Amino acid sequence: MNRHFPTPAAAHGASHASVAPVPALNRPSRLRPGDKVAVVATSSPVEREMLEAGLAVLRGWGLEVVVGDHVLDVHPELDYLAGRDEDRARDLQAAWCDPDVAAVICARGGYGAHRLTGLLDWSAMRAAGPKILLGYSDITVLHEAFASRLHLATVHGPMPATEGFARDAAAQEHLRRTLFEPESVTTLTGPRAATLVPGRAQGVTLGGCASLLADNLGSPTSRHSAAGGILLLEDVGERAYRLDRCLSQLLNAGWLDGVAGIVLGSWQDSEPYDRIRTVLLDRLGPLGVPMVEELGFGHCPDPLTLGLGRPAVLDADAATLRYTSAVLD
Repeated sequence: MNRHFPTPAAAHGASHASVAPVPALNRPSRLRPGDKVAVVATSSPVEREMLEAGLAVLRGWGLEVVVGDHVLDVHPELDYLAGRDEDRARDLQAAWCDPDVAAVICARGGYGAHRLTGLLDWSAMRAAGPKILLGYSDITVLHEAFASRLHLATVHGPMPATEGFARDAAAQEHLRRTLFEPESVTTLTGPRAATLVPGRAQGVTLGGCASLLADNLGSPTSRHSAAGGILLLEDVGERAYRLDRCLSQLLNAGWLDGVAGIVLGSWQDSEPYDRIRTVLLDRLGPLGVPMVEELGFGHCPDPLTLGLGRPAVLDADAATLRYTSAVLD
């Protein structure tokens, strides 16, 4: 489906000319067999059986897997959290600052990452050097925080304690190749990927869950703007009016001024996609930038793994996102 919209001056940053474009971030190193990775719970409670199935996949890749001390905790009063904030933050920071750990993998999303960013010692984590952070959904908050505080590129991909991880062979293989052989997966598309607004754009990737990006606005770890960036957006379980509200907030805050292009993923368990598409076109179409729908990342079956903070070219006419170099070193 091709839609044509006028390109207002604000879409090219005229109203926020002083805002620097989204910078490329430092690449962590790829994984190799024998590397140690840590799995931590940053958000909602983790189911033991689901976690064990996911850990078996990681070990099958030749990785040494350790888990955080509190990975199976449940908060004694707020049962939507995987334990107390201090314990979840301590597990995340300990894993990150362990010099033997090459990657920190979030067990699942849900809710709770917002509560951790003020509890982490960002100076100590910066001193620990670059490594991989992997997750999506609620982990959008941590992707933003690691970009703004550590200047570090991160990986948006499936997590071991999520439904389907141990059974979703296509998602597993794309994740494995991204982590171990990143030069083999620099061009991304999907069977349903299609043009919403034609054109071609170049910029640095950022984004994640639309609702989390809107919720994070104004926080100390939120970036000031998506100017010059290739914005990746998806979400789960959203009503059309709630998505409208999230996108309107990002627009009204000026956060989308000057964005170079937009790549849309899945809207799993949301209202019928025709209604979601109508909102996306209504709110984002007038920006006049290249836009692709249904690229196949997020909460959908067989999700693609994406790099955040890396230069890429969006070819909306071909419905592809191509990284100009591997997302990991």
